[in-house]
Amino acid sequence: MKSTIIRGASLMGEKVADLAIVDGKFVEPTDIASSSRSRVVDATGLVALPGLVDLHTHLRQPGGEQAETVLSGSRAAALGGFTAVHAMANTLPVADTAELVTQVWHWGRVAGYVDVRPVGAVTKGLAGEALAALGSMARSQPQVRVFSDDGKCVHDSALMTRALEQARSLDAVIAQHAQDPRLTEGSQMNEGPLAATLGLEGWPAVAEESIIARDVLLAESVGARIHICHLSTAGSLEVVKWAKNRGIAVTAEVTPHHLLLTEDLVTTFDPVYKVNPPLRRTEDVLALREGVASGVIDIVATDHAPHPSQAKDCSFPEGAFGMLGLESALPVVMTTLVKPGLITLRDVARIMSTTPAHIGRVRGYGDPLMAGQPAHLTLVDPEGSAREPHGSLSSNNPYRGQELVGRVVHTFYSGTQTVTDSQLVELGERTR
Repeated sequence: MKSTIIRGASLMGEKVADLAIVDGKFVEPTDIASSSRSRVVDATGLVALPGLVDLHTHLRQPGGEQAETVLSGSRAAALGGFTAVHAMANTLPVADTAELVTQVWHWGRVAGYVDVRPVGAVTKGLAGEALAALGSMARSQPQVRVFSDDGKCVHDSALMTRALEQARSLDAVIAQHAQDPRLTEGSQMNEGPLAATLGLEGWPAVAEESIIARDVLLAESVGARIHICHLSTAGSLEVVKWAKNRGIAVTAEVTPHHLLLTEDLVTTFDPVYKVNPPLRRTEDVLALREGVASGVIDIVATDHAPHPSQAKDCSFPEGAFGMLGLESALPVVMTTLVKPGLITLRDVARIMSTTPAHIGRVRGYGDPLMAGQPAHLTLVDPEGSAREPHGSLSSNNPYRGQELVGRVVHTFYSGTQTVTDSQLVELGERTR
């Protein structure tokens, strides 16, 4: 019997108590006696949160191993306090078959740091012309329950309707990248006076908002669930709010960078600040924070998008879209939402663990930190300075120079400690 006792943690910031883990599950602390055979972790001053779940991660493998692999991305996730991540389908080849999603899932199992949940493509090759094999991916060993063409929008209304119908029958969700491609051709940054001043092609908010409006109506018409990826404008927030008030089964995510960074950073012409959707106005950032606090926005998801140095060491127009996010997500949330009093630490558990797990149908997060549940856990120093990300193979970190609080000290995945004293535990290759 492998047992661990965690002493004196603040459970989701509400009460100080001990936690106990036996053979990968939480048990009542009274069920095991402290002895030389039980490992003891001193969690005095630390907050215990359920292991974080990311619904939107780019792990790049297969085809993009120069930027990231399932192993390196899993290690970065563990350092960020995550115990489950959803790997997006825009790999090379695209994850649009049962064989490919099973391979990604297997790589995650071998790595052993987090539960890697493959996201299946909605359309074959992300081409937007024909549906991928949603049914076979849903019936594969990883039992895919999230489908997305993220990086591209499913723009054809008839095709999107058929995708929603299939997803409904599979108890799955379509996660839409809301971007009208006809309105964003050549776009580089948020549309507005600053874009005109900088001489960069503007990216209109309506390109996002119009797709969200269409898709919530399509989801209502077929009785399906729809999830909105990386919502970024105040107008999008209003559309989602309207849809929820109407009773439509829509959920929405916001990224850490859209909660903190604004379009003003583009004045540096540093491609590290180039992202899809683009960084928006200060007014949008503040509206998104309020959207999380009010519950209109359901979750925070990283959109972790690593790139090799040559993809960012270039002019802004030539740079690739995307930012690192896994290791900075919790500190950004702590800094922008918890520290100002907009949300509580229990809310953090909801928006970064239990709700994304529910949307993605990931088991083991429904009753966090309770006896009988899998021991997915992160212990955080709420006042500790965040560390510079170092687990990824890439370095396109947009938070350099930002003072962020919330240091992940320990992470446990199914009772196995993957991070100790903010350092990665070397697990070695193994099959879980």
